[in-house]
Amino acid sequence: MSLHLNTAAMKFAKQLIADGKLKNDQGHWGQHNPDTSQENKFLEKHEIAEYGQWHLGLDETKGEDTKGRYHFPYGDFKTVHRDGLIAAKERAAQQGYHDIEQAADELLQALEKKAAHS
Repeated sequence: MSLHLNTAAMKFAKQLIADGKLKNDQGHWGQHNPDTSQENKFLEKHEIAEYGQWHLGLDETKGEDTKGRYHFPYGDFKTVHRDGLIAAKERAAQQGYHDIEQAADELLQALEKKAAHS
């Protein structure tokens, strides 16, 4: 798989954090990660590019109009989740995607800083 950082998602996540659209949750990402039906409901009302903005990983070998193109989700289509960023960072590190790992870490620090000042 030729995955790399989705720079549009990185920019989008930074803006969401700056706007205070975040959850500084301590739970497990599995409790907040949108399931397939939530993803499909989002896609009924939004373009695939908007769906992609919620994923830090991009696989350009997959078709542009497929969910399989996007990896490492970090939010619930409304807010950036702390536990989502932690999960993305850990999985990226395990799989050797250092650019995604660093991006998730940078976003995590920004989220925690914003949450501390809110």
